[in-house]
Amino acid sequence: MVSTPMIKKVFPILALCVFSATLGIGIISPLLPIYIDEMGATGIGLGIIIASYAVSNSVSVPIVGRLSDRKGRKVFLASGLLLYTAIAVGYIFATNVVHLSLVRFFMGFAGAMIIPVAIAYLGDLSPPGEEGKWMGWANAFFFSGFGFGPSIGGIITDNFSMTTAFLTLIGLNLFAFLVALFFLPEVKQRKVGEQDEGPRLSYREMSKSNMMRGLFSFRFVQSLGRAGIATFLPIFAAAIGLSTSTIGILLTINILSVTIFSPFGGRMADRLNRRTLTITTSLIFTALLVAVPLTNNFWQLLLVLLFQGISSAVAMPASTALSVEEGRKFGMGSTMSVFFLAQAVGMAIGPVISGVINDNTSINWVFYFAGIMGIIGTALFAWFSQGYQPEIEFSQNSEYRL
Repeated sequence: MVSTPMIKKVFPILALCVFSATLGIGIISPLLPIYIDEMGATGIGLGIIIASYAVSNSVSVPIVGRLSDRKGRKVFLASGLLLYTAIAVGYIFATNVVHLSLVRFFMGFAGAMIIPVAIAYLGDLSPPGEEGKWMGWANAFFFSGFGFGPSIGGIITDNFSMTTAFLTLIGLNLFAFLVALFFLPEVKQRKVGEQDEGPRLSYREMSKSNMMRGLFSFRFVQSLGRAGIATFLPIFAAAIGLSTSTIGILLTINILSVTIFSPFGGRMADRLNRRTLTITTSLIFTALLVAVPLTNNFWQLLLVLLFQGISSAVAMPASTALSVEEGRKFGMGSTMSVFFLAQAVGMAIGPVISGVINDNTSINWVFYFAGIMGIIGTALFAWFSQGYQPEIEFSQNSEYRL
């Protein structure tokens, strides 16, 4: 078993390189839908461009996850960051919907090597009973990049240009690659099963786990609905009269609320029943999705997005900690790949469905659809995960400081 001092030593390095990558991605997140809209794309076209990343990501994630269990995490994480840097140059030269779709498609392959592998890396190092703690800190550091990014992207675009924002994305991912290459050690993964020489279990055997079925269903169905939000929330905000910089600030506050409250959510996940936390906070998040169309000014939308972030800050460490528990049985990389595959498939289909809904009804129904999917996903998770028992009894007096 990897010791707690080891994870304390490695975590800051891993957090720094992934923070740089997510900051770069966050910078263009509020800009991309507007950039695409300026090209004259329809709602369906917008959905296809956003979904193209998830399509290639879905194909890549299971392969990368299994290979990282066998070959190690560092090589895939560093390679993914380098590829992401190189492919991002395509944003600058893209002139139409086809070009942007291709850029997003190839970036999906690179993305499969970054966040899922990083989470598997942390899963290898997390001591039993502290999975929620470390997943909470992971969310805090990783999502802080997404949090700061939108406001920085809006400011850069308003004062310079969108091309400058893309160049910033490229530079930050290059920096993350260099940090991973020179400072991140390769740590031997935990063996699967109770004995060190036990056989690695296949994806077919993994599919027999009720908890894995529940986590996959939960992540897939919720991503199916939430994917459209990432695409259409900036457009909804612009429709009620908000500027690019203001939209960036809203997205920043939403994600920074995840960042700030994730360590607290991780503590809860180690002290309370993780299944119950996941169900309860997911239902709260779903209700807040439906509330978005009811807002008509900055302050109302701010309040909704703030509480969305807080509910996610509790649900995400709890559900990811459950995946770490399963990862000890099936291989951490393989398990995390299934967890992120569910998300990628939902992200691939969701924007297209949301685009059709937007074109044929109204943008409000994009959010109502997300709410319906949230209820279904939570119900499926609750059904499949019945009878969940934690690996160990968690101490109420445990320390939860990094």
